Amino acid sequence: MEISTKHQSVAYSTERDFALQMDQNDPLAELREQYHIPKTVDGDPFIYLCGNSLGLQPKGTRAAIEQELNDWAEFGVDGHFESKHPWYSYHEMFREPAARLVGAKPGEVVVMNTLTANLHLMMVSFYRPTRERYRILIEDGAFPSDLYAVRSQAAFHGHNPNDAVMLLRPRDGEDTMRTEDIEDILRQHGHGIALVMLGGVNYYTGQAFNMERITQAAHQQGCVVGFDLAHAAGNLQMRLHDWDVDFAVWCTYKYLNSGPGGTSGCFVHQRHAFAPELPRFAGWWGVEPKTRFEMDPNFIPQQGAAGWQLSNAQVLPMAAHKVALDLFDQVGMERLTAKSRLLTGYLEFLVDQIGDGRYTSITPRTEADRGCQLSIRARGDARRITEALKWQGVIADFRTPDVVRVAPVPMYNTFDEVWRFVEALARVKE
Repeated sequence: MEISTKHQSVAYSTERDFALQMDQNDPLAELREQYHIPKTVDGDPFIYLCGNSLGLQPKGTRAAIEQELNDWAEFGVDGHFESKHPWYSYHEMFREPAARLVGAKPGEVVVMNTLTANLHLMMVSFYRPTRERYRILIEDGAFPSDLYAVRSQAAFHGHNPNDAVMLLRPRDGEDTMRTEDIEDILRQHGHGIALVMLGGVNYYTGQAFNMERITQAAHQQGCVVGFDLAHAAGNLQMRLHDWDVDFAVWCTYKYLNSGPGGTSGCFVHQRHAFAPELPRFAGWWGVEPKTRFEMDPNFIPQQGAAGWQLSNAQVLPMAAHKVALDLFDQVGMERLTAKSRLLTGYLEFLVDQIGDGRYTSITPRTEADRGCQLSIRARGDARRITEALKWQGVIADFRTPDVVRVAPVPMYNTFDEVWRFVEALARVKE
């Protein structure tokens, strides 16, 4: 029996023909051809729903890395200035496309280092505790690396992390935070909070925080605001500059498809990015490029977020990132987000039809409060379910104790894949 529901201008249906028709009409369908899709032992493409953990490889990645390897072989050290993409200024290629990706001005972003390293560099500048204002507010259930980072920063400044780190928790019986509750906490305790440090999208629940409202509420209490956008960059359409966020960091190996251990991005609002007196850890690459070889022992940072750089560009991982970021820049986050909402809404609709209470999404049901990830709580053994799905040609992701995470990524996933995944999920026995 066919079941349907209305979603915006689309009436979802349980019939497979609906999914096939949606794919046929998809204006972004050809993007899938730009990526390598892992294959099963039978040679069929996996239904890959794990882009929230590691994105797929763009087909242009190998050639881009080989270009740099060839230039290294041909030019040696002279490749810094004579290679096709001179290494000395390599990171500058990302300034404008990265700014467009996160809704920033070009001088507010820089691609450098790795995610947690950048988070620590930002907290050196933006976590400046005093005797009265020393706490860090972070969500309970944040990704462990973020929690380790903020606790270690509190301890480094001489504070007991168990006291200095405040955890946001949902209401009893709920899985995600309400924005109004975060605002209430800031009104009550903001006078003692030095830094609000949240994930743009929580890795476990898939909840997208209302960064604009949280930033505004925190600033009203005198708090600095930063976000880890590991699960938001390439997933959500953002306006970091307009939202007045103080700083943000993100990785590039998840939705941004730039390879395992890929390089990282960093945003510093222009209010701070062009303030050279702001304390920071310094490195050679953070100085003005035109005077870098003068070897002045006095560190004077260059203008913008680039003034937080420490070392020269990681050319090989950045070559992979350039290929991946170019695809985002060609399509634009507005179009990707529009498809993402349809795909994720369709996934949620189909999971709802399985019935029997076996599967329940803990991700918010409102589009504004999520990206493309759904975290599905399983009544049975979620680890075994994830393994059983792989035998059926589906790569998903298990998170203890009982969640299967799936992310239909608009860059390369299809409506038919969503339909076939839910069919496979319904076949798995408890």
